[in-house]
This record gives sequence, C-alpha cells and structure tokens, in this order.
Amino acid sequence: MKIIEVLRALERFAPLPLQESYDNAGLQMGLTETEVSGALLCLDVTEAVVAEAAATGCNLIVSHHPLIFHPLRRIAGENDVQRAVMTAIKKDIAVASMHTNMDNADGGVNFRIAEKIGLQNPIFFGETKVAKAYDGSEVMGGNGVVGSLAEPMPADDFIKMLKSRFDVECVQANQLLRRKIERVAVCGGAGSFLLGDAVKAGADAFVTGEMHYHEYFGHEQEIQIAVIGHFQSEQFTNEIFKEIIERECPGVKAVMSKTCTNPILYL
Repeated sequence: MKIIEVLRALERFAPLPLQESYDNAGLQMGLTETEVSGALLCLDVTEAVVAEAAATGCNLIVSHHPLIFHPLRRIAGENDVQRAVMTAIKKDIAVASMHTNMDNADGGVNFRIAEKIGLQNPIFFGETKVAKAYDGSEVMGGNGVVGSLAEPMPADDFIKMLKSRFDVECVQANQLLRRKIERVAVCGGAGSFLLGDAVKAGADAFVTGEMHYHEYFGHEQEIQIAVIGHFQSEQFTNEIFKEIIERECPGVKAVMSKTCTNPILYL
C-alpha cells in the first residue's frame, strides 16, 4: 500500500476542509507514491520522533500538530523545526499532520476527550459545518462537543476525576461550582474561544487544554472551568489515527510513538 492511500483514509475521516483557516494540516513533506513501511503516530514531530520512526521501520509520520506551521524561508538547521525537516528528508520519511480537521471531525479529538470523561450522548456545540473529502463524501464537523455525565458529581470530585483519567498533575480551575456538575462541554487544545458557547449550551463545566489569565474572570458559579493542559487534552489523538489505519489500511503497521514531546514540566 502506498503512503497516499494511508493519507486518503485519514482524510476521509477528517477532510482537510474541516481545518481552521490558520492551520496547515495535510502532507508536510515527502513522496506519497512510495510504498508505506509503517506509520509512526505522534502529537508533535521532533528530531527524536523522526529518529524513532527510522528505528521502528516507519517511513511515514502522522502527527496531530503540523511540523511546518509557519512558512520556512530556508532549511539550514537553525531551529528545531528545520532540523526535524532535514532529518526526515535524509531518512526518506514523509510527514503528514491531521490537526484542526481532526479536532473538528465527527468522532475526532473532542469526541475522544468526551469518551475519556465518560460523557453520554455527545453532540457538537458552537459553530458546525459540513466538509467534503477528496472523494466527494461529506463529513460533519464542529468546534466543540457537549454531553452529560452518567451521574452528576461535585466539582471537587470532577476535578479529581480529570486528574486521574488524563494523568494531569495540576488542573487550573476557577472558583469551584457549588452545584453538581452534569452537563460538560469540551474542546481540546486552546479552546477558550468556545467558553461563551459552552455557557449558552447549558454546560455546568468546560474542559479545555489552555486559557489565558483574564479569561477566567466573570464566570464564578456560572460554569466550572477546568484546564488540563494542551498536551494532556490531545494525548489520545494517536488512538484515533491507529484505529483509522488499522480499519482502512489492513496490513499497514501503525506504531504509537513512545517519545514524550510535551515541552512543559510540572515541578
């Protein structure tokens, strides 16, 4: 099977038109008519991840975050992105990224977060749209997902549950809600732009990866904000990649990266 066939399988699930206007999802580099020897699945592409791909016999890396997010004026090994690009070229490894298109897809990143929390009947909230894949098939997309817990729980227990299920050392939260939490809205990564929509959707809590300081103000006892970290909120994206490849590309080796690329330390 060729690399292009693996990419098409991923894009049927999360069409590139679902990505946000600022994004650069899709093929980052490499020859797609090459036979795929294996796909290494990761959140970020670093030199260490490229080395891991080579060591595991994978000539394709599928990442969540794009390796080339901003235009490169030159490739001279001057920073981590340039060095990763150079290493991948030397080792004949193709790189593709499924970023906000995978965030926004039905069954994508936000639905996986909802699943890990245990939300029932998850649906989109905020802006929704329908996008066409390369083959003409249509996929529903949306910015966030909202659903309900099987049993309402106190805010402190909800925070403890998040710490356990996402292996989070610290959850940033506003004032703990005095009513029990039942309806929960989620948006992986930097999702603060959806906070107002979460309130409108009747959510008791909003779980996301990162927010700015001033965005916490003014929501005391309105909604429970729970920020679990950008990396932590998206850490299960590789599971989605693996499921798609194993289902749609039988025989293709799909390897979950063991390299931790979270640049943030919790001391």
